[in-house]
Amino acid sequence: MIETKHLIKSFDGKKIIKDISATFEQGKTNLVIGRSGSGKTVFMKLLIGLLTPDSGEILYDGRNLPAMNKNELNALRQKTGMLFQGSALFDSMTVMENVMFPLTMFTRETRQKQEKRAKFCLERVQMKEAADLYPGEISGGMMKRTAIARAIALNPQYLFCDEPNSGLDPKTSLLIDELIHDITQEYSMTTVINTHDMNSVMNIGDKIMFIYEGKKEWEGTKDEVMNSANKKLNDFLGASDLFRKVRELEQ
Repeated sequence: MIETKHLIKSFDGKKIIKDISATFEQGKTNLVIGRSGSGKTVFMKLLIGLLTPDSGEILYDGRNLPAMNKNELNALRQKTGMLFQGSALFDSMTVMENVMFPLTMFTRETRQKQEKRAKFCLERVQMKEAADLYPGEISGGMMKRTAIARAIALNPQYLFCDEPNSGLDPKTSLLIDELIHDITQEYSMTTVINTHDMNSVMNIGDKIMFIYEGKKEWEGTKDEVMNSANKKLNDFLGASDLFRKVRELEQ
């Protein structure tokens, strides 16, 4: 589980994150939604330690991230997987080599054991047959699946996903959503996803937090989001064709 307590972050005297306290539960897909400029990206960078908060706590199973020393941070990073918006695969490496990269960097396992783990992860995302291909030879959806395999290579406790469906068609987006959700439950990870995709909200939103102008404006489940009385949330959701259609059907 990951918790934030009274998290504040400012740039040039302007508060971007304004006293956010939140809980992200283990074994669930925790989605963070909000308009562009709402603070979602800054919030995630704080969660993973790329930015330091002005004040507040970021607790990983009770351990405060800003107070960790170098060794503690390195140990935490070995337990953390990250799925970037653009997949961030190495073009000069094959699919297999990309998945093996964190194993080579952070473990002292033999080459044989690293390959065995990488093959298992590729099988889990149905990419075993593409192991010897390069990123330039596979589709966007296959690149995302490879990136997921790499993210889980170290068997992480925590998984962060930044716009995982960016640039994908609706069918492939659904497959990626289901894969992330299944893996989260299978490995009992604490998964946090920044997303603009309202299909993701409806499909895999075990818990949803809506950020508005740097504040936690609303939180709930995918079932509760449709019946929220929060005007700011409803205005945000009203821009989505999916939500408009669902609400029309309910009326």
